[in-house]
Amino acid sequence: MDKKNETVPSHSSLNIETPPTTTSTTNKSTNGIGSLIKLLPTGTVFLFQFLNPVVTNSGQCKAINKYLSSILLAICGFNCFFSTFTDSYTGTDNKRHYGFVTPKGLWPSEASNSIDLSKYKLKVSDFVHAVLVLIIFAMLGLLDTNTVLCFYPSFVKTQKTLLQVMPVAIGVVVGWVFMVFPQQRHGIGYPPSTDSTEASSRISNDTTESPQNPINNV
Repeated sequence: MDKKNETVPSHSSLNIETPPTTTSTTNKSTNGIGSLIKLLPTGTVFLFQFLNPVVTNSGQCKAINKYLSSILLAICGFNCFFSTFTDSYTGTDNKRHYGFVTPKGLWPSEASNSIDLSKYKLKVSDFVHAVLVLIIFAMLGLLDTNTVLCFYPSFVKTQKTLLQVMPVAIGVVVGWVFMVFPQQRHGIGYPPSTDSTEASSRISNDTTESPQNPINNV
């Protein structure tokens, strides 16, 4: 009897669909991570994402790589914690100035003759935000793929599960805490906002440069 040549489909030719549950879970975890990253200083996040693959040798760590990675994690974590105790304002020279939050206000206070810096004084919410930001960075930094491969490679399978669950869980907790203690600071590493001083200065400048002329309306 002649044997018929049967074509066995390869895995590459099969259209394997991802289960809807897995896709939705991945999307939620990705959105959760993206939302948490927004709470961290932009420069610090960029620095960590840029240098971590270098210092960890893309996860293929030796002793020196572990030391360098630990130093990078410590520096970035401290910067995230420290940045929550900074704020900014628009001075009388119409320039953006940054300072450190103190019990009396911001320091240093350049070009602030007509600005009440006491409203920037240290609050309990600053410590709450500092702890939350530190926890968020610790989660993202320690669960980074290169960090996991460097320090605890046997944890890779568990890492994927944690990356799906923890961002969503922490996001719920952070959202609730920020409702109780709203974040109103725009310190070092965070995008600036238009404060009342800057808005009033712009309005006054616009009024001075473009005075209303009722004759044009006739």
